[in-house]
Formats: sequence, structure tokens, C-alpha cells
Amino acid sequence: MFVSRVPSRVPSGMSSRVSSGVPVTRRGAMRGLLVSAVAVALTPVVAASRPPRPPRTQDFSFDEVYRGRHILGTRTGLDGRAAFDGGEWHVTVDGRPLHLMRRADGSYLSMVDHYQSYPTPLAAARAAVDELGPSEHLRDMNAAGNGVTGSGAKGGGHQHGVHA
Repeated sequence: MFVSRVPSRVPSGMSSRVSSGVPVTRRGAMRGLLVSAVAVALTPVVAASRPPRPPRTQDFSFDEVYRGRHILGTRTGLDGRAAFDGGEWHVTVDGRPLHLMRRADGSYLSMVDHYQSYPTPLAAARAAVDELGPSEHLRDMNAAGNGVTGSGAKGGGHQHGVHA
């Protein structure tokens, strides 16, 4: 049979055969599609049925120097022990507490930047260091519980921004 002046090497009756010589039928094609669809449908079920991975020790603490600032964070439970589920993070930057808030989606906000969320407490602490810059420090709480800036300025607060 000629298609474009080049003779075809396959006779017209054999064009539906695969290379192994077995003819492809409609039933065989539907069987292949059904098996593929079942495999795609069962993949999430099989993945979800696996047991959760055990918690790693590095998930419960970090201690590093980032841009010249010492960042220390530990995850504690209500009784002070490391918590596998739940628990709160105690994060400090240069020995001063960085308060983190956990969002419903599992990300974290810091008291330095309430507009950006971060996937981990370490990422939130690094972003707080980036936002503070080299000269500013986190507020330290005095005995009365009033915020006082690291430079000792009275009245608590920054020299810029909105104060309410």
C-alpha cells in the first residue's frame, strides 16, 4: 500500500499488531486501561496506609548561629519533656525569647513578622533574624512584664512604625 509514494512494509491487515505478533483487541486495550486506572486510584490509599515515620530527634531541637545570632529552639510538652505530638516551641535569639504562634495549617508566625508564615520554627527564627538586622534585638521582658527594647529605651517599642 502506498501512502506518500513510499511503499509500506506492513500489509494493511497487520497494522493493529504489536511487535510480539499478538493482535491488539478492544478487550485487551480496555483491560490495560482498567488496570492503569485501578493502579492510579489505589496509589494514595496504599501510601496513606503506611505507618507514620518515627519522629527524628532533630525535629525537637535546634541550635545554630545564623548571621552572627545564636538561635536555640526546643520543643517541650506541658510537663517539660520533649513532646512527640503537640507541645510548644521555646525559641530564643541571643538568649531572648522569640514568641511563635502555630497556625491551623501547621505553619508558624513570629512576633517579629505577623504577615508571613514559615514551615518550621527554625525558618521563622531565621526570618526574624533577617528582619531584625544586625543592630536590633528582640524585646526582653522585665520583672513587671513590660516590654523593654534591648537598647534599654523606656516605654517599649521601636523607634518607627505604628504604636497602639
